[in-house]
Amino acid sequence: MRCRQVELRHDGRMALDMSMNEETREIRRRSWRDIDLRAVAPFAALALLLVVGALVNPNFIGITNLANVATRSAFIAIIAVGATFVISSGDLDLSVGSMVAFVASLMILLMNSGIIANPVLMLVVAVVFTIAAGALCGLANGLITTLGKIEPFIATLGTMGIYRGLTTWLSQGGAITLRSAEQQALYRPVYFGSIAGIPVPIVVILAVTAVAAFILYRTRYGRHVVAVGSNRDVARYSGIAVNKVRTIAFVIQGLCVAIAVLLYVPRLGSTSATTGILWELQAITAVVVGGTALKGGAGRVWGTICGAFILELVGNIMLLSNFISEYLIGAIQGSIIIIAMLVQRSLARR
Repeated sequence: MRCRQVELRHDGRMALDMSMNEETREIRRRSWRDIDLRAVAPFAALALLLVVGALVNPNFIGITNLANVATRSAFIAIIAVGATFVISSGDLDLSVGSMVAFVASLMILLMNSGIIANPVLMLVVAVVFTIAAGALCGLANGLITTLGKIEPFIATLGTMGIYRGLTTWLSQGGAITLRSAEQQALYRPVYFGSIAGIPVPIVVILAVTAVAAFILYRTRYGRHVVAVGSNRDVARYSGIAVNKVRTIAFVIQGLCVAIAVLLYVPRLGSTSATTGILWELQAITAVVVGGTALKGGAGRVWGTICGAFILELVGNIMLLSNFISEYLIGAIQGSIIIIAMLVQRSLARR
């Protein structure tokens, strides 16, 4: 009798252990299924690129080279952060490259005007003016799109031509250069300086991205952006001011363009009608590579930064190797955005 009881207890424990093991395996399977591969893919691609770059040229993986790559990616990365809001809300902005040229031209012309004798105060006024100019350009795009009920592709295609044409008119077909050597020396550290050994542009990228991530993930407005991008009709019936949300997204894009301009001007101290050409393609590519859905409804700010780094790393690898001509960088970037879209679709089906 005792033997029979012992056997029953033993069988019960084995059944319990098997049940627990099965539950554990099911939990693990669910945890793997719950991982959003679209969010992980950009960082896996970045790690793979780092390995490939190290194999191509040992100098690639050096801290100095990687810091230079991150610094050079600052313009596109910051603009792409703004593009993440616009695309997440279901819109598109093709005017960002022209907007950079236009806002940079206005900033340099203001600094060259000499209306304020004190160079420090002049620089402060120019910075405030640039931020305001970028925000107004973004507001114009938003109002034309929402109040004018024009498709964002067409609306921003039109403003792209307007901003580029105004820049050509302001520069008279040439370049607009910062004339004051004192202002150049005062402003130069904004791009070439460092904070605690970290280049200023990298610090600005991290700060802008952290603020953008907080807005998109932790605020009501961020939730509204995703809701509007997912389904505008449902968002409208839920009481969300759809046009207001979309317009603010364009304003955020304009602010990000202005911040990029604040970093761009001290780098060269000059701008022209050719400044920012194809930057809209690079910004959109960075957003899509970063995992944000081009149709809207999902935004990944840190993924966007990863996408911008990937684009710059690809160019850097091409420079350090002799496999592919550096003049094909535009073709490579175009291919990257097509591949990224195909990957997004394949992952979405899962």
